Amino acid sequence: MSVAAQTVIAPPPQAFRAEKLALVPVASFSGMRALLWWGKTLYACHGYELFRCRPEIGRIEWEFMARYRPAWWRRLTGSQRLASRIFRDGFHCLAQLPSGDLVGAVPGAIVRKARAEREFTVTHSIQRGTRPLNITATPDGRVFWGEYFDNDEREEVHVYASADSGRTWEIAYTFSRDTVRHIHNVVFDEVDQRLWVLTGDEKDECKILRASLDFSDVEVVLCGDQQARAVALVPTRDAVYFASDTPLETNHVYRMDRSGQIRSVAAIASSSIQGCRVGDSIFFSTMAEPSATNPADSVRLYGSSDGSEWQCFKQWRKDRWPMRFFQYGNAFLPTGQNETGLLAVSTIAVEPGDTQTTFWQVIA
Repeated sequence: MSVAAQTVIAPPPQAFRAEKLALVPVASFSGMRALLWWGKTLYACHGYELFRCRPEIGRIEWEFMARYRPAWWRRLTGSQRLASRIFRDGFHCLAQLPSGDLVGAVPGAIVRKARAEREFTVTHSIQRGTRPLNITATPDGRVFWGEYFDNDEREEVHVYASADSGRTWEIAYTFSRDTVRHIHNVVFDEVDQRLWVLTGDEKDECKILRASLDFSDVEVVLCGDQQARAVALVPTRDAVYFASDTPLETNHVYRMDRSGQIRSVAAIASSSIQGCRVGDSIFFSTMAEPSATNPADSVRLYGSSDGSEWQCFKQWRKDRWPMRFFQYGNAFLPTGQNETGLLAVSTIAVEPGDTQTTFWQVIA
């Protein structure tokens, strides 16, 4: 596969700017979805093929890493832009272990690739739902993900863990019947060496929990409110930031300091399921998921250099294809530890910019 880019060598005069933060466009790549930062390396997929780059201003080159071979019909749909949107093809999340092994989620399966290998293989077939919303790895080599499925019957829901680089999986923790609908995210917090677990969707099912890595200690931090219905959570040295994901109320970005004090720092136009950090700057994106309370039909990118002053830096309009079949408009933000000064944003179901990854230089 060849990846075409349009690179801006000199910053344009109209950068999106807040008082302490500016974003300058650097390059755009069609057909790519950014998945994971590992230091100065970014992993991204083009369908079921995985690439990596070490981006620099004025020079971004992609290197093929590995592929996953799905069923024949997914190879066909995954190669067509609109068909891949209908069938949710490609990699959806990725984690790297200290060993260099990679663990990812594709439709219907958790897949793994050893460092020296060029193909991903299935290590767990997903029986409920199609995929988790995130996979997280810890410095000791463990990997975690939570079940995400419709669960109208409110059956028990599991967090899965692997202690052998994703080769085998065991249930690490179970939410009992009628306590949560599904798990939105599991996030590793390097500051206190614990996990954040986010669940939804109604009343007391909306929880933000903090857990030890062996799940022997699980604490409910926030519960019972639509503002506790969250998917995106970004730990920093002094606080944890999360954004609400509700169609029923106005959504907000929240700051929770390390003592547990919580306050709203920004109102946002609609639900957010994506967040990331570039240096000390924090970013959240919103979905084009119109509701009676949140009528916005565009995707927006919000950012802050200090966690207090927030601004909408970029806005994309939803494209003409129906959301029910061709996905909500969204801007995906890769997970992991980013040691560059670049923000990578992968947009889908928007115009212009459907299935496109754009790099922005962050000037704080």
